[in-house]
Amino acid sequence: MTAQKLDGRATAKQITQELSERVAALKERGITPGIATVLVGDDPGSALYVGMKHRRSESIGMNSIQIELPATATQEEVEEVVDRLNADPECHGYIVQLPLPKHLDTDAILERIDPDKDADGLHPTNLGRLVLNVNGPITSPLPCTPRAAIELLLRHDVDLKGKHVVVVGRGVTIGRSIGLILTRRELNATVTLTHTGTVDLASHLRRADVIVAAAGVKHLVRPEDVKPGAAVLDVGVTRGEKIPETGKYKVYGDVAPGVEETAGHLSPNPGGVGPMTVALLMTNVVEAAERAAGIAPQG
Repeated sequence: MTAQKLDGRATAKQITQELSERVAALKERGITPGIATVLVGDDPGSALYVGMKHRRSESIGMNSIQIELPATATQEEVEEVVDRLNADPECHGYIVQLPLPKHLDTDAILERIDPDKDADGLHPTNLGRLVLNVNGPITSPLPCTPRAAIELLLRHDVDLKGKHVVVVGRGVTIGRSIGLILTRRELNATVTLTHTGTVDLASHLRRADVIVAAAGVKHLVRPEDVKPGAAVLDVGVTRGEKIPETGKYKVYGDVAPGVEETAGHLSPNPGGVGPMTVALLMTNVVEAAERAAGIAPQG
C-alpha cells in the first residue's frame, strides 16, 4: 500500500481561489476585507512568515496592513497599536506575530486583541466559545491549524464520522483545541489526546483511524505504530542540521519514513498542514468581513 498524499499546497490554492470569489462579492457591497500584522523586532523567520501572509492576502484582493515596531518597543507602544487595530473598521482580522521580545508581556497583549478580530482563533474568549460551542462552528474565529488539519482531511474525502482520532501533543495551537472541533456533531469523531504522560503511546496509535502528530518530536510515529489504511497528518516540526549549500536548516516532521507504506492517507511535512494554516487564517478574516456585512456563513 502507498498512501494517498494529502497535498496541502494544492488544497490551499483551491481555498485561495474560493476566497478570491468571496472577496470579490464583498467588494461589490463596498467592503474590502482587511488583514493586519504586528511585527515587533527583526527576527528573520517572523519577517518571512509575515511577508508570506501579506502576499497571499493581496493575491486574493484583501487589504493588507503591515505594522512594524522596533525590538525596543514598550508594552504601552504595542498595546496602543493593538487598540488602534481594534478600532479600525478597515481591519477585519489581525495577528500579533510571535515570539515577542522577552521584555513584553505576551499574554496581556494577546488578550487585548478584540476577539472578533482574532485571525488566529486563539484568543481566550474564542477558545471559550469553542468549548461552549456557542452559536455554531464559524460565528467566531476558529483556531487556524486545527481547522486546517480537518479541512485537509475533508477535502480528500476522509470521513471522520464515528472514527477514532488519536492526537499526539497537547499544545494549545492544535492538540488541545482540535478535539473540541472534531467532537462537534457535524464531525462526530471520537478523540484520544495523548502526551508525554501517556503510557504505551504505540498501543493508542495502532487503534487509530486517524493520527494527528503534533508533538514536535522527530519521527515519533513509526510505520509499525500505524494501522493499515489509517490517515496520518504530520503536523509537528523539528529543526535539524544546517544545510551548507543553502544556509537553511533541515526540517523533520513527527512521522518517520516508511509510514507511507502502511497509511491510507498521509500529509507531507513540509507541504501539508502548513500551507493550509495560512489559507485558513485568510478564511477567518474573510468570514469576519462577511459577518460584519451581515452575510450568512458559508462553512
